[in-house]
Amino acid sequence: MAVPRITRPQEAPVVGVDHHLPAVSPDRLSAAGVAACLQTRLPAWQPEWPGDGGRFPGREAKPASVLVPLVQRSDGLHVLLTRRTDHLHDHAGQISFPGGRQDAEDASVIDTALREAHEEVGLRRQHVQVMACLPLYTTVTHYQVTPVVALVQPPFELVLDSFEVAEAFEVPLRYLMNPAHHRRHRLMVQGIERQFLSMPWTRDDGREFFIWGATAAMLRNLYALLADENPPAAP
Repeated sequence: MAVPRITRPQEAPVVGVDHHLPAVSPDRLSAAGVAACLQTRLPAWQPEWPGDGGRFPGREAKPASVLVPLVQRSDGLHVLLTRRTDHLHDHAGQISFPGGRQDAEDASVIDTALREAHEEVGLRRQHVQVMACLPLYTTVTHYQVTPVVALVQPPFELVLDSFEVAEAFEVPLRYLMNPAHHRRHRLMVQGIERQFLSMPWTRDDGREFFIWGATAAMLRNLYALLADENPPAAP
């Protein structure tokens, strides 16, 4: 069965915004606070959004990793994200973490994330301190993605792979860890109901970035991990 793709996510109906959930407290949004939560709550913790790959069985599992780069800035941690180029066959124009499919030469899922980050945006390993791996997130195309959370220390210079990456930008972690900015969408695609999260963010210059799908879901899982011992149940 063909996977029902969402091609115009910005137009999908918003069925809820999580204003009722608390933002992550500031003490947990520091590098030390994030590290403490990761250390004490993994590996027993289970993600709120494990992905929807299980809805479409019979597809080959494809191991992959993404780097979740938490950049240390003077005003707190920021999340480094990329916008994929518009000509790509898969996920064209979407907001994503640096990352990709695991190569046979990669020693581990961490090695995959670090290699992909260097290839896509030129982020060198000496600037990256790996903190922890979150549980797998399985995409609808059956990529089994390991999110690798890491602290990134400036100064560093990014060099983008112009074929894959149109631009790189940073979003304050405090914005993404506030559920008042988390929108829930639901729509029918080829007769099948699909659900996803979005976290639209407007930069100071007025430019809006529509963060959605797997990227938003993995950020939401990070929120649930940092916010509470017992994260809220998925809808």
